[in-house]
Amino acid sequence: MLHSVLTKFFIIVYFLLVVGCQTTSIKPTSISIYSELYLDESFKGNQELLIETENDVFAIDNEMQRMVKDKLIPIRDNKKRAKKLLQHIFSKDNVDLAYQSSANLTASQTYHSQKANCMSLTIMAYSLAKEAGLDVKFQDVKVPEYWIRNGQYNMLTGHVNLVLTEPKSHNKEIIYGKKILQIDFDPDLVKKSFPKRVVNKQTVLAMFYNNKGAHALVDRNYSLAYAYLKQATLVDPSYSAAWGNLGILYKLNNHIEFAIKTYEHAVSINGENLTALSNLSFLLARTNKFEKAQEIEKAILEKRIKNPYYHALLADEAYFRGENNKALKHYKKAIRMDKRVHEFYFGIAKVYYALKDIKHAEKSMKKALAYNRVKSIESQYMAKLNFLKFAEFND
Repeated sequence: MLHSVLTKFFIIVYFLLVVGCQTTSIKPTSISIYSELYLDESFKGNQELLIETENDVFAIDNEMQRMVKDKLIPIRDNKKRAKKLLQHIFSKDNVDLAYQSSANLTASQTYHSQKANCMSLTIMAYSLAKEAGLDVKFQDVKVPEYWIRNGQYNMLTGHVNLVLTEPKSHNKEIIYGKKILQIDFDPDLVKKSFPKRVVNKQTVLAMFYNNKGAHALVDRNYSLAYAYLKQATLVDPSYSAAWGNLGILYKLNNHIEFAIKTYEHAVSINGENLTALSNLSFLLARTNKFEKAQEIEKAILEKRIKNPYYHALLADEAYFRGENNKALKHYKKAIRMDKRVHEFYFGIAKVYYALKDIKHAEKSMKKALAYNRVKSIESQYMAKLNFLKFAEFND
């Protein structure tokens, strides 16, 4: 029997998403050699939809250009210039950027809305750093699999940040590419030794389209989801996550054989794409290929069983189904594996509250607050903690 977690469809996204971006028309950037995996005729009107161009995503406006010219360019030292950029982004007197997981915005939208997730922060900071003449690169941070719920979907998140390096100089005794600063919303991730790899601008653009497509998919705007996900695979055909999400879109529209082929393609690009493997296993079982499905499931479980976030996922699934005692058991296991993850304590606080155990819910919220390092999340936790204190007082 397949594990219950496989009865849900997972969406690979790097960050949570938002709609409403200013858009312009876009044309395909290349002719894909994977045309047999596309279903244009099944998603009518997708080619007429307006989605952001590469320039829309990365462009900075006149106000941003003036800021760079006035505040950054006069600073001759690259490290000081980079630090000034970082201060400008987070200073309350300037951009005062706050974290919002659903803010999947372009560079200029992020600057003026004063909110961002790590994707939109990275895009905005990249564009400003380039304008300031800094040597800057995108980094994909290989964090453990981590899921968050969006309605009936579990959304797998990842992480990207920005690294600024000292440019090559014949007049200085430095190592080429020496890091001088990282720009990241999560200071704890910077401190941890998670593997990182430099990714190019096209891959980040594909991530942006993938996020937008996944959000449209959740909203059941399937033609828009198809337009974004197809464009993600066109700008970076090696980006496995977009192919995996395209497979989910096909499954939800009953194109089962195409979904299987697309999942298989996603896995052929990245054998560690466990989400695509999970969805593939589910469809193989549905099409009576039980032996292959169980083989895949076993391999996935062996990789996930030591990941505390996997146990937190099982806890969240149980909580979503109203199985609070089971959720409590899984959250406690996740916490035993990693005692410093604030999301685990927030999750278990929700379970305790559902069980009407206000005392333990309050205790867990205090721990979530203690381990969190993101200011905007801190305010949310404080509000919830105050609510619990009020509930306990009036119990």
